[in-house]
Amino acid sequence: MTEDAARPLASGPLGMRLLAFDEEPEDTVFATVPVGYVLVAVWLGGRVLLVLVRGRGCWELPGGGIDPGESPREAAARELWEETGHRVPPERLRFVGFARTLLLGKGELRGALYTTEVEAPTVRPPDDEIAALHWWLPTDPPPPGGQLQTVDTHLASVTLPGRG
Repeated sequence: MTEDAARPLASGPLGMRLLAFDEEPEDTVFATVPVGYVLVAVWLGGRVLLVLVRGRGCWELPGGGIDPGESPREAAARELWEETGHRVPPERLRFVGFARTLLLGKGELRGALYTTEVEAPTVRPPDDEIAALHWWLPTDPPPPGGQLQTVDTHLASVTLPGRG
């Protein structure tokens, strides 16, 4: 176990650990652990949007994998639309940095973190992947119906509006 893995920045349910958060330029290429996923922190009046992922039973930031030929920014806009119904042009997303995570059974992963603010919530019916949406105030208890992915909420805290 590396020293980073022994003292993560945050730990969450399902064995996830946030090993590091790097504020490198968006076009940084990592030789050892390439960028393989994206997350988007969407803010509305001090609340961050969480999605309840059916397969994991966790409240998480919207996001997912990067398709072949897709940039992380394009993937972030696509995942945001697919999971929440918020259509935000890729250029309106603000890049924040890279999360380096360790997930049991999957090893070390790296994800690009983006953020945006919206003026109104969307209404999106549940589907096979996303059971519900919740606008969560970080001082509130976890939303009902699932575990809170505290790695994601830690990452959301670095995207708070007005922070950079």
